[in-house]
Amino acid sequence: MKRFAIFLTIVLTSLSLLAANAEAKRFGGGGSIGKQRSMSAPLPKAPAAAPQNATAQPAATKPGNKFLGPLAGLAAGLGLAALFSHLGLGEGMGMLLMILLLAAGAFLLFSMQRKKPQTVMNYAAAGAPYSTSAEPVAASSAAVTAVTEPALSANIPADFPVDSFLRSAKTTFIRLQAANDRKDLNDIREYTTPEMFAEISLQLQERGDAPQQTDVGFVNAQLLEVVTEHDQAVASVRLSGQLRENNGAPDNFDEIWHVQKDLKNDQSVWLLAGIQQV
Repeated sequence: MKRFAIFLTIVLTSLSLLAANAEAKRFGGGGSIGKQRSMSAPLPKAPAAAPQNATAQPAATKPGNKFLGPLAGLAAGLGLAALFSHLGLGEGMGMLLMILLLAAGAFLLFSMQRKKPQTVMNYAAAGAPYSTSAEPVAASSAAVTAVTEPALSANIPADFPVDSFLRSAKTTFIRLQAANDRKDLNDIREYTTPEMFAEISLQLQERGDAPQQTDVGFVNAQLLEVVTEHDQAVASVRLSGQLRENNGAPDNFDEIWHVQKDLKNDQSVWLLAGIQQV
Protein backbone atom coordinates (compact mmCIF):
# COMPACT_ATOMS: atom_id res chain seq x y z
CA MET A 1 0.00 0.00 0.00
CA LYS A 2 2.86 2.31 0.85
CA ARG A 3 4.52 1.64 -2.49
CA PHE A 4 1.26 2.35 -4.30
CA ALA A 5 0.92 5.69 -2.48
CA ILE A 6 4.47 6.65 -3.48
CA PHE A 7 3.81 5.61 -7.08
CA LEU A 8 0.57 7.62 -7.17
CA THR A 9 2.36 10.69 -5.79
CA ILE A 10 5.03 10.42 -8.49
CA VAL A 11 2.41 10.10 -11.23
CA LEU A 12 0.40 13.09 -9.97
CA THR A 13 3.55 15.20 -9.67
CA SER A 14 4.59 14.32 -13.22
CA LEU A 15 1.14 15.20 -14.53
CA SER A 16 1.23 18.54 -12.75
CA LEU A 17 4.63 19.31 -14.26
CA LEU A 18 3.36 18.44 -17.72
CA ALA A 19 0.37 20.70 -17.21
CA ALA A 20 2.64 23.52 -16.11
CA ASN A 21 4.85 23.06 -19.17
CA ALA A 22 1.82 23.11 -21.47
CA GLU A 23 0.55 26.31 -19.89
CA ALA A 24 0.12 29.07 -22.43
CA LYS A 25 2.75 31.78 -22.38
CA ARG A 26 3.69 34.85 -24.36
CA PHE A 27 5.74 34.74 -27.53
CA GLY A 28 8.98 32.88 -26.87
CA GLY A 29 7.68 31.42 -23.62
CA GLY A 30 9.40 34.03 -21.48
CA GLY A 31 12.77 32.27 -21.82
CA SER A 32 15.87 32.33 -24.00
CA ILE A 33 15.31 30.73 -27.37
CA GLY A 34 17.14 30.63 -30.71
CA LYS A 35 20.33 32.65 -31.36
CA GLN A 36 22.20 33.75 -28.23
CA ARG A 37 25.01 36.31 -28.24
CA SER A 38 27.30 38.10 -25.82
CA MET A 39 27.28 41.88 -26.05
CA SER A 40 30.51 43.77 -26.67
CA ALA A 41 29.55 46.32 -23.99
CA PRO A 42 27.93 45.89 -20.55
CA LEU A 43 24.17 46.31 -20.49
CA PRO A 44 22.83 49.44 -18.82
CA LYS A 45 19.82 49.51 -16.56
CA ALA A 46 16.56 49.31 -18.49
CA PRO A 47 13.86 51.98 -18.04
CA ALA A 48 11.50 50.98 -15.23
CA ALA A 49 8.29 52.63 -16.35
CA ALA A 50 6.58 54.08 -19.37
CA PRO A 51 6.67 57.86 -19.77
CA GLN A 52 3.53 59.53 -18.48
CA ASN A 53 3.34 62.24 -21.11
CA ALA A 54 4.47 61.46 -24.60
CA THR A 55 6.37 64.21 -26.34
CA ALA A 56 4.12 66.04 -28.75
CA GLN A 57 4.98 65.26 -32.33
CA PRO A 58 5.37 68.18 -34.73
CA ALA A 59 2.38 68.78 -36.93
CA ALA A 60 2.65 67.04 -40.26
CA THR A 61 2.93 69.23 -43.30
CA LYS A 62 -0.28 69.32 -45.27
CA PRO A 63 0.04 67.35 -48.50
CA GLY A 64 -1.16 70.30 -50.57
CA ASN A 65 1.56 72.66 -49.34
CA LYS A 66 4.30 71.05 -51.43
CA PHE A 67 2.45 72.02 -54.62
CA LEU A 68 2.14 75.71 -53.75
CA GLY A 69 5.65 76.54 -54.96
CA PRO A 70 5.29 75.08 -58.47
CA LEU A 71 1.79 76.48 -58.82
CA ALA A 72 2.98 79.92 -57.81
CA GLY A 73 5.78 79.63 -60.35
CA LEU A 74 3.30 78.70 -63.07
CA ALA A 75 1.09 81.65 -62.19
CA ALA A 76 4.08 83.99 -62.31
CA GLY A 77 5.14 82.53 -65.65
CA LEU A 78 1.70 82.99 -67.15
CA GLY A 79 1.71 86.56 -65.89
CA LEU A 80 5.09 87.24 -67.51
CA ALA A 81 3.90 85.72 -70.76
CA ALA A 82 0.87 88.01 -70.77
CA LEU A 83 3.10 90.99 -69.91
CA PHE A 84 5.49 90.23 -72.81
CA SER A 85 2.55 90.04 -75.18
CA HIS A 86 1.16 93.31 -73.83
CA LEU A 87 4.53 95.05 -74.31
CA GLY A 88 4.58 94.01 -77.95
CA LEU A 89 7.34 91.43 -77.69
CA GLY A 90 5.25 89.13 -79.85
CA GLU A 91 2.81 86.34 -79.24
CA GLY A 92 5.40 83.78 -80.34
CA MET A 93 7.81 84.78 -77.57
CA GLY A 94 5.00 84.79 -75.03
CA MET A 95 3.72 81.39 -76.08
CA LEU A 96 7.23 79.93 -76.12
CA LEU A 97 7.89 81.22 -72.62
CA MET A 98 4.54 79.86 -71.39
CA ILE A 99 5.26 76.41 -72.87
CA LEU A 100 8.70 76.32 -71.27
CA LEU A 101 7.27 77.31 -67.89
CA LEU A 102 4.48 74.74 -68.13
CA ALA A 103 7.02 72.02 -68.96
CA ALA A 104 9.23 73.09 -66.06
CA GLY A 105 6.25 73.12 -63.70
CA ALA A 106 5.12 69.67 -64.82
CA PHE A 107 8.64 68.34 -64.26
CA LEU A 108 8.72 69.81 -60.76
CA LEU A 109 5.35 68.32 -59.87
CA PHE A 110 6.41 64.92 -61.16
CA SER A 111 9.68 65.07 -59.22
CA MET A 112 7.95 65.99 -55.97
CA GLN A 113 5.43 63.19 -56.31
CA ARG A 114 8.11 60.58 -56.75
CA LYS A 115 9.12 58.73 -53.61
CA LYS A 116 12.52 59.84 -52.36
CA PRO A 117 15.04 56.99 -52.29
CA GLN A 118 16.41 55.69 -49.00
CA THR A 119 19.75 57.28 -48.12
CA VAL A 120 20.78 54.61 -45.65
CA MET A 121 23.29 51.83 -46.08
CA ASN A 122 22.36 48.32 -47.18
CA TYR A 123 21.56 47.32 -43.58
CA ALA A 124 18.12 48.92 -44.08
CA ALA A 125 15.24 47.08 -45.72
CA ALA A 126 11.95 48.52 -46.91
CA GLY A 127 8.52 46.94 -47.09
CA ALA A 128 9.33 44.08 -44.74
CA PRO A 129 9.67 43.17 -41.06
CA TYR A 130 11.74 45.65 -39.06
CA SER A 131 11.33 48.38 -41.68
CA THR A 132 9.84 51.83 -41.49
CA SER A 133 6.73 50.61 -43.30
CA ALA A 134 5.58 48.14 -40.64
CA GLU A 135 2.09 48.86 -39.31
CA PRO A 136 1.40 48.87 -35.56
CA VAL A 137 -1.17 46.50 -34.10
CA ALA A 138 -4.34 48.51 -33.58
CA ALA A 139 -5.26 46.93 -30.24
CA SER A 140 -1.90 47.81 -28.72
CA SER A 141 -0.88 50.90 -30.67
CA ALA A 142 -0.74 52.98 -27.48
CA ALA A 143 2.15 50.88 -26.25
CA VAL A 144 4.26 51.91 -29.23
CA THR A 145 4.16 55.57 -28.17
CA ALA A 146 6.69 54.90 -25.42
CA VAL A 147 9.87 56.92 -25.92
CA THR A 148 12.50 55.12 -27.95
CA GLU A 149 15.81 54.93 -26.15
CA PRO A 150 18.91 56.03 -28.09
CA ALA A 151 21.54 53.60 -29.27
CA LEU A 152 23.80 52.52 -26.42
CA SER A 153 26.82 51.19 -28.30
CA ALA A 154 29.44 52.72 -30.54
CA ASN A 155 29.38 49.49 -32.54
CA ILE A 156 26.59 50.78 -34.81
CA PRO A 157 27.05 52.15 -38.36
CA ALA A 158 26.89 55.93 -38.40
CA ASP A 159 24.14 56.03 -41.04
CA PHE A 160 22.05 53.22 -39.61
CA PRO A 161 18.35 54.31 -39.34
CA VAL A 162 18.17 53.82 -35.58
CA ASP A 163 14.88 55.62 -34.83
CA SER A 164 12.80 53.97 -37.54
CA PHE A 165 14.40 50.60 -36.83
CA LEU A 166 13.57 50.74 -33.11
CA ARG A 167 10.00 51.84 -33.69
CA SER A 168 9.56 48.95 -36.09
CA ALA A 169 11.12 46.58 -33.54
CA LYS A 170 8.56 47.63 -30.92
CA THR A 171 5.75 47.24 -33.42
CA THR A 172 7.00 43.78 -34.35
CA PHE A 173 7.20 42.80 -30.68
CA ILE A 174 3.52 43.64 -30.21
CA ARG A 175 2.50 42.03 -33.47
CA LEU A 176 4.23 38.76 -32.66
CA GLN A 177 2.57 38.66 -29.23
CA ALA A 178 -0.80 38.89 -30.97
CA ALA A 179 0.17 36.27 -33.57
CA ASN A 180 1.31 33.95 -30.79
CA ASP A 181 -1.99 34.43 -28.95
CA ARG A 182 -4.04 33.35 -31.97
CA LYS A 183 -1.45 30.75 -33.12
CA ASP A 184 -1.03 32.47 -36.47
CA LEU A 185 1.88 30.52 -37.95
CA ASN A 186 1.79 32.39 -41.25
CA ASP A 187 2.34 35.74 -39.52
CA ILE A 188 5.06 34.31 -37.30
CA ARG A 189 6.86 32.75 -40.28
CA GLU A 190 7.03 36.16 -41.98
CA TYR A 191 9.01 37.66 -39.10
CA THR A 192 11.31 34.81 -38.04
CA THR A 193 14.20 32.76 -39.40
CA PRO A 194 13.42 29.11 -40.27
CA GLU A 195 15.21 27.93 -37.13
CA MET A 196 13.33 30.35 -34.89
CA PHE A 197 10.04 29.52 -36.58
CA ALA A 198 10.59 25.81 -35.89
CA GLU A 199 11.11 26.46 -32.18
CA ILE A 200 8.07 28.71 -31.89
CA SER A 201 5.97 26.17 -33.81
CA LEU A 202 7.02 23.48 -31.34
CA GLN A 203 6.00 25.69 -28.43
CA LEU A 204 2.57 26.24 -29.98
CA GLN A 205 2.14 22.50 -30.51
CA GLU A 206 2.98 21.85 -26.86
CA ARG A 207 0.51 24.53 -25.83
CA GLY A 208 -2.32 22.67 -27.49
CA ASP A 209 -5.71 24.32 -27.14
CA ALA A 210 -4.79 26.37 -24.08
CA PRO A 211 -5.92 29.97 -24.67
CA GLN A 212 -3.45 32.83 -24.47
CA GLN A 213 -4.04 36.57 -24.20
CA THR A 214 -1.09 38.95 -24.00
CA ASP A 215 -1.76 42.64 -23.41
CA VAL A 216 1.32 44.84 -23.81
CA GLY A 217 1.19 47.77 -21.43
CA PHE A 218 4.28 49.51 -22.79
CA VAL A 219 7.54 48.61 -24.46
CA ASN A 220 10.89 50.41 -24.62
CA ALA A 221 13.55 49.65 -27.23
CA GLN A 222 17.31 50.16 -27.15
CA LEU A 223 19.65 49.27 -30.00
CA LEU A 224 22.69 47.64 -28.44
CA GLU A 225 24.82 46.90 -31.48
CA VAL A 226 24.84 46.02 -35.17
CA VAL A 227 27.57 43.65 -36.32
CA THR A 228 28.43 41.58 -39.39
CA GLU A 229 28.89 37.84 -39.03
CA HIS A 230 29.57 35.71 -42.12
CA ASP A 231 27.73 38.01 -44.56
CA GLN A 232 24.90 38.37 -42.06
CA ALA A 233 24.05 41.66 -40.39
CA VAL A 234 22.98 40.99 -36.80
CA ALA A 235 21.21 43.68 -34.77
CA SER A 236 20.61 43.22 -31.05
CA VAL A 237 17.66 45.16 -29.65
CA ARG A 238 16.84 45.31 -25.96
CA LEU A 239 13.09 45.31 -25.39
CA SER A 240 11.76 45.98 -21.91
CA GLY A 241 8.46 47.02 -20.45
CA GLN A 242 5.35 45.56 -18.93
CA LEU A 243 2.67 43.17 -20.12
CA ARG A 244 -0.24 41.19 -18.74
CA GLU A 245 -0.91 37.54 -19.56
CA ASN A 246 -4.39 35.99 -19.44
CA ASN A 247 -5.77 38.91 -17.40
CA GLY A 248 -3.26 38.24 -14.66
CA ALA A 249 -1.12 40.70 -12.73
CA PRO A 250 1.17 43.03 -14.74
CA ASP A 251 4.57 41.47 -15.30
CA ASN A 252 7.81 43.20 -16.26
CA PHE A 253 9.89 41.82 -19.11
CA ASP A 254 13.47 42.55 -20.17
CA GLU A 255 14.94 40.65 -23.10
CA ILE A 256 17.19 41.07 -26.12
CA TRP A 257 15.91 40.24 -29.60
CA HIS A 258 18.57 39.29 -32.13
CA VAL A 259 17.49 39.95 -35.71
CA GLN A 260 19.55 39.21 -38.78
CA LYS A 261 19.64 40.06 -42.48
CA ASP A 262 21.51 38.52 -45.41
CA LEU A 263 23.81 41.23 -46.79
CA LYS A 264 24.44 39.28 -50.01
CA ASN A 265 20.79 39.52 -51.02
CA ASP A 266 19.37 42.99 -51.70
CA GLN A 267 15.84 41.59 -51.31
CA SER A 268 16.47 40.08 -47.87
CA VAL A 269 14.77 41.47 -44.77
CA TRP A 270 15.41 41.53 -41.04
CA LEU A 271 14.17 38.34 -39.35
CA LEU A 272 14.05 37.39 -35.69
CA ALA A 273 16.75 34.80 -34.98
CA GLY A 274 16.69 34.59 -31.18
CA ILE A 275 15.38 35.90 -27.88
CA GLN A 276 17.78 36.24 -24.96
CA GLN A 277 16.63 37.02 -21.43
CA VAL A 278 18.58 39.71 -19.58
